[in-house]
Amino acid sequence: MQWQEYILSDNNVLLGKPTLKGTRISVEHIIGLLAQGWSEQQILDNYPRLTNESLQAVFLYIQDCMKDGLLYSNA
Repeated sequence: MQWQEYILSDNNVLLGKPTLKGTRISVEHIIGLLAQGWSEQQILDNYPRLTNESLQAVFLYIQDCMKDGLLYSNA
């Protein structure tokens, strides 16, 4: 699976934030829900347009960002 099949950045949608294709749901929003303690199943139940594959794509996207040094701590 490649995250590019599920995630895109479009300057006309949420100011170019990475979103799940066909939605206005940002990767940032999904990560925020997980950080608040939501389970993957809760996300899928509350956002029926998402799939297990789209959630996996979010994790792959974050992994690639970390690998490429796009996410890092200033601490």
